[in-house]
Amino acid sequence: MRFIRTALFISLTAGLAGAAAAQAVPAAATPQPGQVLASGTVPDEATKAAVLARLRDVYGADKVVDQIAVGQVAQPANWNAYVQKLITPNLKQISRGQLKIDGSTVSVRGEVANEAQRQKIASDFATSLNPTYVVNNGLRVSAAEQNILDNTLGNRIVEFESGKATLTPAGQAILDQMGAAMQKLQGRKVEIIGHTDNQGLKASNQNLSQARAEAVKTYLTGKGLNGDMLTASGQGSDRPIASNDTPDGRARNRRIEFRIAQ
Repeated sequence: MRFIRTALFISLTAGLAGAAAAQAVPAAATPQPGQVLASGTVPDEATKAAVLARLRDVYGADKVVDQIAVGQVAQPANWNAYVQKLITPNLKQISRGQLKIDGSTVSVRGEVANEAQRQKIASDFATSLNPTYVVNNGLRVSAAEQNILDNTLGNRIVEFESGKATLTPAGQAILDQMGAAMQKLQGRKVEIIGHTDNQGLKASNQNLSQARAEAVKTYLTGKGLNGDMLTASGQGSDRPIASNDTPDGRARNRRIEFRIAQ
């Protein structure tokens, strides 16, 4: 699945100084796919020119839409230099998002491809700023990676021998496909979650679900996946997805889930 990128909406405000300055902030439009929309209020033309030049250097001159106003705002010390440090090629990893620099508060939101990107962008922001700045990380991992797992598994059930944590040949065949899908996730951690129906003792179901999740992890690591990137847990019968009153419902509840770790 291709990750469709829409570049950032960049909102910069050096620090509003009164109602007149607040009124000077232009209403931002919606950026088109591939565009960067820069808006907000800065104190002078030199600051505006520097911001636009940096954005055009990172994204390309034809991708930057200028809606920055010049108004009566007061900026923190070295604000221009810090803004330049925040506008880096790492921002191109964010889709459908916004970088908002409001005085000494920096907020970033949008979608990234994986957890490593999410953490690195926020970490790079924090290390490039002085301690008076606050960084709010609102980035989230794109649903595209979870879709890879969901689409590969489909509506199928990873089968085990009845009452045991021993995979059947059919169950192994499904895991071979899941393992190939996980290789595409480029180092993302995956949670393997075991579930049972409600037949029998609750404690026994909990133990069986855990054992089955561990069996799946063992099988996948045996096929070459990094065990450090896999976690196994059992939920017993606590999270049914169908009624336990019918054989079909109970069969659906006896399942293994694969979730991208957040």
